[in-house]
Amino acid sequence: MIKKTATILAILILHFFSADAQFANLYPTNWWTGMKWNKVQVLVHGSDSSLGKNQVTVNYPGVTIQAVHKLDNNRYLAIDLLISPTAKPGNVPLVFSDGGPQHTIGWPLKKRREGRGKSFAQGVHPEDLVYLLMPDRFSNGDESNDRVTGMRDQTLNRDSMYHRHGGDLQGVINHLDYLQDLGVTTVWMTPVIENDMRDRTEHGYAFTNHYKIDPRLGGNEAYKKLSDALHKKGMKLIQDAVYNHVGLTHFTVLDKPTKDWLHEWPSFTQTTYKDQVQFDPYAAAAQKKQMSDGWFVRSMPDLNQGNPYVANFLIQHALWSVEEFGVDGWRIDTYAYNDLPFMNRCNKALMDEYPSITMFGETWVHGVINQSFFCANNYQIPFKSNLQNTTDFQTLFYGIQPAINEKFGWTEGVNKLYTTAAQDFVYRHPENEVIFLDNHDLPRSYSVFGEDTAKYKMALGWLLTFRGIPQMYYGMEHLLSGFTNPDGLVRQDFQGGWKKDTANKFTAAGRTTKENEIFNYIKTLANFRKNSSALRSGKFMQYTPDDGLYVYFRYDEKETIMCLMNTSENDKPVSLGKDFSERTSGFSRGKNIVTGKPMPRDFSVPARQLLLLQLQQ
Repeated sequence: MIKKTATILAILILHFFSADAQFANLYPTNWWTGMKWNKVQVLVHGSDSSLGKNQVTVNYPGVTIQAVHKLDNNRYLAIDLLISPTAKPGNVPLVFSDGGPQHTIGWPLKKRREGRGKSFAQGVHPEDLVYLLMPDRFSNGDESNDRVTGMRDQTLNRDSMYHRHGGDLQGVINHLDYLQDLGVTTVWMTPVIENDMRDRTEHGYAFTNHYKIDPRLGGNEAYKKLSDALHKKGMKLIQDAVYNHVGLTHFTVLDKPTKDWLHEWPSFTQTTYKDQVQFDPYAAAAQKKQMSDGWFVRSMPDLNQGNPYVANFLIQHALWSVEEFGVDGWRIDTYAYNDLPFMNRCNKALMDEYPSITMFGETWVHGVINQSFFCANNYQIPFKSNLQNTTDFQTLFYGIQPAINEKFGWTEGVNKLYTTAAQDFVYRHPENEVIFLDNHDLPRSYSVFGEDTAKYKMALGWLLTFRGIPQMYYGMEHLLSGFTNPDGLVRQDFQGGWKKDTANKFTAAGRTTKENEIFNYIKTLANFRKNSSALRSGKFMQYTPDDGLYVYFRYDEKETIMCLMNTSENDKPVSLGKDFSERTSGFSRGKNIVTGKPMPRDFSVPARQLLLLQLQQ
């Protein structure tokens, strides 16, 4: 009888909370016991313009209200809650009263994820291989969510590069074995958070509700399912974070909590995209302001991160995402356009809560100095970034691309790659820079290298052996091509991800001979590096290029890997006995990592080839 009564009471309480939940929405939607961030500011948003007049009370052991802030917009309140270490998981009742009927909303206080950051928030490191994919373009695992009633964008047309194609998180789950077989350890997806915009929702960068995973991708439960599936396989998850802007139809844009929630101008003002003003000692203040406060594009309003309510909203969402979904790493979009002191605060909050988590910022800038300014560096300057590392556009634009595509010269060709790497002394941790050949905003690397598989294999070999954390872009393993005019040309569907596809690139049978050659090349190197201590965590040494031959080593006490990049049109003779003796001394032969064949003491590096050797005594 007691058990039956308790059950009825629980149902009545749930019904009561559910009914009153229509009164307002709470952000964050829940929190956890035992968090270091235990002072939570809950943003309350309702449709009633009298919401801001309400008094708020709570009666829950271990949870107290420190302050209730009335905002410019009477449809909002901000409640500062203190969660003590003694608080237990449960439904915290927040009671709203303006003299009339009371409204009670249950705010869940959960038990923290198992592992407390050991099985998630692990961080991403040089031993990992990151695979970037666009969920809408990778695989359609659940056709029932292709269109969602009530959402603004109802397109579903694979013949249009700017319409939705139907890919989703279940499609990613379905192909984790494929990724693991390829040698991938970490999945990074373009944003999965709700983008309820009218058009161009396929890319995901215009958030409309931070606390909802886009239902067309499968929603919150599908994202949790993917995270769990990755961790069961010993793989990791990177979330794409966007702090700088939101979509035009984000609820805080349609109904602003405060007058200064956004950076607004008398007329539309776009950012200058000139990152240099962030560190230029001679920069005009007006240009600094336009760089950081100007809008990225018209459809993405710029958030005012100097507003304390905006700052709390964004920081708490970052913490919430890691705990709710078991995220391991954090890629931060358009890093240079953010308020940089705010970013330091946000990064610190994540690192304080999850000491092993890693973050890398998108820094599409030109110059090592420019790039290093935005992450942990060795400069003695007024602003010091605490961002761990960045996406290394410098080794791409001023490194591997000219190394392979330009003729050798005193400062040209592969000398640019050598020179760019020689500037690593400015970084606190150059080994954590994320290196890549292409991404969702850049021309496909196979096209950049003229669809020449010899050049392409040199670039891929470099990606998997150079210093840093390597990142692939989906489809590069089966020679997807295209340039970015327009950008949709580099965001093609992965063939085989849809039931009606005539070819299935997820299988060897569905790939051509040339595609399988590239797939197997990547697979061989990616799986070799999983067990190579030198490539996973070894030191890096490079030699100045000589007539087109560039040699670098990855090494530690257990292993030495010799990488010989011959960018010339002629074979180059090498002798382990006398050449590069600082690193080759004591080694009498080597093994070709790709073919497994032994290499003698004296050999030649074929023209336009990267020879990768595991040296042996």
